[in-house]
Amino acid sequence: MCKVLVFAGTTEGRKTAEFLDSQSIPAHICVATEYGEELLPKSGNMTVSHTRLTEEDMENLMRSIQADPVIDATHPYAAEVTKNIRTACEKTGCRYVRLLRSSRESDQKNDRAVYVSSVDEAAEYLKGTKGNILVTTGSKEIAKYTVIPDYRERVFARVLSLANVAAQCAEHGFEGKNLICMQGPFSKEMNRAMIEQLNCKYLVTKMSGATGGYQEKLDAALETGCTPIVVGRPLMEEGISLAACRRMLCKKFSLHPSREISLVGIGVGSEKLMTLEAQQVLKEAELIIGARRMVEAAAYEGQDTCMEYDSDKICSYIEEHPEYEKTAVVLSGDVGFYSGARKLLEKLSGHHVRVVCGISSLVYFMGKIGRSWDDAFITSAHGRNANLAAAVRTHEKVFAILGSRDGVSVLAGKLMDYGMEHVRLFVGEQLSYEQEKIISGYPKDFISYTGDALSVVYAENKAFVPYPATHGIRDEEFVRDKVPMTKEEVRTVSLAKLGLLSDSVCWDVGAGTGSVSVEMALRAARGRVYAIEKKSLAAELLQKNKMKFAAENLIVVEGEAPEVLEDLEAPTHAFIGGSSGNMKAIMELLLRKNPRVRIVINCIAMESVAEALRCLKELPVTDTDVVQLSVGRAKKAGPYHMMMGENPITIISCTGDIR
Repeated sequence: MCKVLVFAGTTEGRKTAEFLDSQSIPAHICVATEYGEELLPKSGNMTVSHTRLTEEDMENLMRSIQADPVIDATHPYAAEVTKNIRTACEKTGCRYVRLLRSSRESDQKNDRAVYVSSVDEAAEYLKGTKGNILVTTGSKEIAKYTVIPDYRERVFARVLSLANVAAQCAEHGFEGKNLICMQGPFSKEMNRAMIEQLNCKYLVTKMSGATGGYQEKLDAALETGCTPIVVGRPLMEEGISLAACRRMLCKKFSLHPSREISLVGIGVGSEKLMTLEAQQVLKEAELIIGARRMVEAAAYEGQDTCMEYDSDKICSYIEEHPEYEKTAVVLSGDVGFYSGARKLLEKLSGHHVRVVCGISSLVYFMGKIGRSWDDAFITSAHGRNANLAAAVRTHEKVFAILGSRDGVSVLAGKLMDYGMEHVRLFVGEQLSYEQEKIISGYPKDFISYTGDALSVVYAENKAFVPYPATHGIRDEEFVRDKVPMTKEEVRTVSLAKLGLLSDSVCWDVGAGTGSVSVEMALRAARGRVYAIEKKSLAAELLQKNKMKFAAENLIVVEGEAPEVLEDLEAPTHAFIGGSSGNMKAIMELLLRKNPRVRIVINCIAMESVAEALRCLKELPVTDTDVVQLSVGRAKKAGPYHMMMGENPITIISCTGDIR
């Protein structure tokens, strides 16, 4: 019977043996010592020997067990043993697989780079070149570059932004435009911009690995046509990694090993704030997947990594690589707080998935500013419309994750526009890192503020207006003029018939002063309301009422329906308070935009009622309802109160029918 033959002189060899044993694949394992044998699993699927073998012994063993394949997992410096294994495989016709110690992408040789063993050798090489040079090897050996002709003009040194470092560089002639004092880490885009700005033909870097930003520098140099000078020689031996070896075995033997996938919240950033559970899971993982910044913060030396944040691509990568028995997907903050974990849990439902919580930005930040958050309104404006101004108006405490560099200034401007200059703001950036910044002030202090794209804000509004439990704002609260307004009793019944949801997309056709539009906007705080009005005076009143109630999700559209409606997004709900004789055309457009749209129509004139009822008969609608509402209001007449009747209103409602 054929067996897999493994020469296991390394940790990778032992792990390969353990993998074969766990999958019940017959194997013979060769180790150099009895101690090495003791480390291996004991099972009926595996035979082990610790006798040192000559090349002839290896040939005989390969033939006797019909080895397929032969995996050479010996130490990189055991060159003679590797030579004998290769020769034995050639003579017996066995497939040879060289298993190398794990290495990162950044440790591999690139044909377009120049590799040197020291900074002295780099400087010596550059003496014979022309063109500007960007040096990123630090300040300690900066004096070695002074041997380069015209170094004061050609060499640009990027060093830490510390006074003593700048002084040290200046002593050797690196100052002014040729000294760049900046604190990393630097993205590929930043490196590229610097290379292009300085017109550099060479970039000198140490092979510092992922955490030193080596790959970002190498990629930037190669993309700009700049030649990388790499201090530190890569291992040149050819072979495959442990993961690739497992992948080969899975394919050969049609293996589907059980896998443990962990979704790990790594906290707000700093390693010291990562939970002990998270650290342990990450140490045991064979593969770390996530956005580059998080992977670099979480991965340990020797682990395989995949830089990816798209949930679909993450799941595809996991499916395509069954060789990893323990995979960790790293996510910022806590996995249950505006995290990508939700989508991943849905897509990985067929696997055993472990969820490891972390410290969220909310918990960390609120602790830093000394505020409780159990009674705060919590939301995120990262990649979504959070309607923050309205939230601040109706809540004493609001915490939000921001998603753009101008997020704070935009919020500050809206608070100023809506008369909330008194609101106190707390802003947090780079939380838990050395560059952490937490500042506070009032909207006027942040009007021109530009910050980190991923930041958080806490707004404290002592003069907040509590969010009403039901619709029914009093008529007196609206800004009014000689423009018709739907009265509060009629408005209340009409909105009840609409049945809005918090994320509804609403049209108010013939919006007038905007009383219905405003109530819609407050009800559908996570949605949008389009107030359509053809009269300029009414449109001005709409804007005033929008500002008064901080209805940020209310969009005023000036023009006549149905023409002006064509380019609006499809509504889930529509209120028609005035149609100017275009009732059927408006309803046809509504049903074309959304065949299941919910429609409520208010009619005063009998002709409007007749037209609306005709539409109900001719158009594909269901759930029809007709209500006539008569309201009487008491007015004082001397010492008495007299009931004065308002015009009766007919409220007609229906829902699009797709049957």
